[in-house]
Amino acid sequence: MDLIFDPLAVKEFDDALEYYEAQEIGLGEQFKKEVWSAINIIERFPEAGQEVRSKIRKILIRRFPYKLIYMFHENMIYIIALAHGYREPDYWIERF
Repeated sequence: MDLIFDPLAVKEFDDALEYYEAQEIGLGEQFKKEVWSAINIIERFPEAGQEVRSKIRKILIRRFPYKLIYMFHENMIYIIALAHGYREPDYWIERF
């Protein structure tokens, strides 16, 4: 299955990783591991996430207040955003 990241989702990931690593050495790596664990679930079971809009789903990141917003079609998963759970909802809606 092809996995494509929106460039802004990559920035969100990089920013969060940097933030957590600055808070505590190794916490950024733990965050990274949890994000990739969620991505692995999506790759294996694309319909695992809760539908938030037509054809758009979210999956929560364990231990961290983030969620992956994604859509899938046939053999492609598109990561729209790595959204903080306590910030402005639906800010990512214009990305696709």
